[in-house]
Amino acid sequence: MWKIIVGFIIFAALAMYVIMKGGDKLDMGGEKHGEEAVHAPATASPAAPAGNTDAPATPAK
Repeated sequence: MWKIIVGFIIFAALAMYVIMKGGDKLDMGGEKHGEEAVHAPATASPAAPAGNTDAPATPAK
């Protein structure tokens, strides 16, 4: 029983430490929709390979 209490105290202390370190940058509001949603700018995806390497090679005519 005492192990559960000690574990809870350690978990609570760790949670409080993370919240204190996050400061005002920590958003606990949940999922955002609409105008208040902030999306990161899309990054360019890596270039696709020139050909499909899984397809069998076709002989030239």
